[in-house]
Formats: sequence, structure tokens, C-alpha cells
Amino acid sequence: MSFLKAEWRKLALANYIIDPKILESYVPAGTELDLWQNKCYVSLVGFMFKNTKLLGIKVPFHINFEEVNLRFYVKRKEGKNWKRGVVFIKEIVPKPALTFVANTVYKENYETMPMKHLWFESVDYRNVSYQWKSKSQWNSFDIKAAYDSEPIEKGSETEFITEHYWGYAKINKSKSVEYEVTHPTWETYPVKSFEIKVDFTEVYGANFAFLDNQAPHSVMLAEGSEITVESKRNITIS
Repeated sequence: MSFLKAEWRKLALANYIIDPKILESYVPAGTELDLWQNKCYVSLVGFMFKNTKLLGIKVPFHINFEEVNLRFYVKRKEGKNWKRGVVFIKEIVPKPALTFVANTVYKENYETMPMKHLWFESVDYRNVSYQWKSKSQWNSFDIKAAYDSEPIEKGSETEFITEHYWGYAKINKSKSVEYEVTHPTWETYPVKSFEIKVDFTEVYGANFAFLDNQAPHSVMLAEGSEITVESKRNITIS
């Protein structure tokens, strides 16, 4: 049985090119940075969890909720094959129980903050907005996109950003956690405009303060799908 089943919907993704050296201390044991066209990315991602089930059970008040995360991309070679995955700098959710489970079981870096979202559709466009409150300040990520979705182009930057099917978390220099995330290929909505108002220094720390003054290299809006998060396993590097 999958550890978690849910839907991830309306994923807003802002992708920043950064110096790989910034991420060296965050890379889990057994993995290495995964680059696209020799560029290293971190992504700010906001989306909705819908119809969430933990070990097949819907937990009251924890079925539909927002998440915003800052993540980067790694790969791990197993035999002759590469597993492409993500590592989270921080994942923000509105419920303390979600933070407790994720941090305890998967060794992730979840934090609880007040959150809200807005989805609006008109004849010509759709508007997707995620907000989260750090201390006394509301942060926001807003996208205005085309109403109709389209397939992701093979070999594109969008495919690279969305097609990572493993999660990794660092325990220490020689141990990490690995888990599989399953979902079909998503479709995306062409982005018309966006606005990001985030205090990266306050939310993510001094190592990511430079993002306060850096524009994203690209912004995407993916529809999402049903997903599963499978049980973890520990990796030890001798």
C-alpha cells in the first residue's frame, strides 16, 4: 500500500538558475546535482493537495490543503539506471500534524504557517495564487495563464522540471532517505504573467537571500494529477 495517495493540482513553479556551490551542503548522500543544459536550478513551487489519504485513510481536516516548497534537483545512479529526484530546502503547509508526520517519517524540512489560495477562471485565462504568512508578513506567488492546457514538449525545460519521480532527504553525511513519487505526465498552461512577493531571506534563510533580488529564469503552471508517495528506504554510503 502506498504511504500517501492524493491529487496535486495547479502547480505554480518559478525556476531560478543558481551557483551549484550554494547547494553542496544540502545534497543527500548517494546523490549528485541534476543539471539541465549545464544549469543548476532551484524552484519555488505552490500547489494544492486534494483528496489526500494516508495509508488509505482520509484524516479529517487534512484532506485538502496548500503547500509551498523550495526545491532543487538531484540524480542517483542505481545499477545502469539514473533515478532523477528532488530535494526540499523547506516545505510549508498549514497543518501542524502534516509537519510532524513528514519530518518524523521522511526526515523532510516541513514548517507550519498560515496559508491560503485563490483559483479564478474566466473565458480568456485562469489565475492561480498561493499565499503563506511568515511571522507578520504574507508572501505570495500569483500566476495568470491561458485557460487551455497543452502537452509538455519532450526534451524541454518544463519536462526537466516536472519529470522527477524520486524524493531524497539528507540525514547526515553518509545517510539519506529515498522514496518514489508516481504520477502520469502532466499538461501545462501557457503563462501570461506572474507576480512573486516573497521574503526569501526570512522564509528560507541567508543562503537564499540572493533570490530576493533575482528574477526567475522561467515560470510554469502545471495541471497536476493523482499521485502516490511510496514507503521510504534508507541509503547508507560507506
